[in-house]
Amino acid sequence: MAKFANVDEYLAALAEPLREVGQKVRSVIDGALPGVEAALWHGDPTWSLGAAPGKAPVVFVKAYPAYLTLGLWRGQEISDPSGRIQPMSRPGMGSVKLRSVADIDVELFTDWLRQARELESAESAK
Repeated sequence: MAKFANVDEYLAALAEPLREVGQKVRSVIDGALPGVEAALWHGDPTWSLGAAPGKAPVVFVKAYPAYLTLGLWRGQEISDPSGRIQPMSRPGMGSVKLRSVADIDVELFTDWLRQARELESAESAK
C-alpha cells in the first residue's frame, strides 16, 4: 500500500467494499474512544492514548487485499464471549478480520474498545 498523509487518505484509497468497511469501523472506534485521535503509525491507522502516535496504542486497522484487520494491542485480555478475537503473533494482541460491513457488530466492538482503553490506561498509569 502507498504512503498516505493521514487516516482519511488511507481509507479513501481502499477499493470497495473495504472502503465502506474501513469508514464504518472508524466511526465505531471514534464513537467508543472519544478524545482519542487516529494517526498513521507504521503506515496504518492507529488510535493511541499517548501524546504521540504509538504511545499507549489501543487499536489499529490494517488493510489487506481481501479484508481489513481490526487489531487490539491487549486483545487477548479482553472479555470476548463471542470468541471472535483471534490471537496475533505478538504476545497479548488480538484481531478480527473484516470482509464486509456485516462483520461489524457495533455493540460488541464498542465493548471491546472500551475494555481495551481501560486496560491500556491502567498499564500506562503504572
